[in-house]
Amino acid sequence: MFKKLLYVFAISLLPVVELRGAIPAGAAMGLPFWACYLCAVVGNLLPVPFILLFIEKIFDFMKRHNIFPKLVGWLEEKAQKGARKVEGFALFGLSLFVMIPLPGTGAWTGALVAALFHMDRRRAFLSIVAGVLIAGVIMTLASYGVVGFLSIFL
Repeated sequence: MFKKLLYVFAISLLPVVELRGAIPAGAAMGLPFWACYLCAVVGNLLPVPFILLFIEKIFDFMKRHNIFPKLVGWLEEKAQKGARKVEGFALFGLSLFVMIPLPGTGAWTGALVAALFHMDRRRAFLSIVAGVLIAGVIMTLASYGVVGFLSIFL
C-alpha cells in the first residue's frame, strides 16, 4: 500500500495534473479514500509555499539569463488569465479558482497568480489550502462515488 500512496503523492506534486489526477489514480488502485485524499492533498500543497516565496525571483533570473523565455512568458500569461478570473473576489476568488477541478486551475496556478500579483502570502496560502481541501473532496466524491464515500458514516 505504501508504494501506491507514494505514487498518489508523486502525481499530486505535478503541475496541471495535481490532485485532480492523483485521486482518480488512487481510486483505480483500490486505495482507501481517506488515505488517497490525505496523500493527494499533502502532495498538492507541498510546492505552494515555494512558489509563493520564490517564483518571482526565479522568473527574474530566467529572464536576465534568457533561460526558457517562452516558458516564462507562457506561465506569466497563464497567471494573467487566472488573475482576471479572481479579480474582484480577492482571496475568496483564489480559493474558488483553486477548487474548481478543471485543467489550468489548481494550487500551482493559484500560487503563481498570488505571487505575481503580490497578494499577502499568508492569506493567499490559506485560500489555496481551502481550495485544495475542497477540490480534494470533489475529486474524492467523483472518484469513489458518493455512496462509497458516505459508507464510512453508515
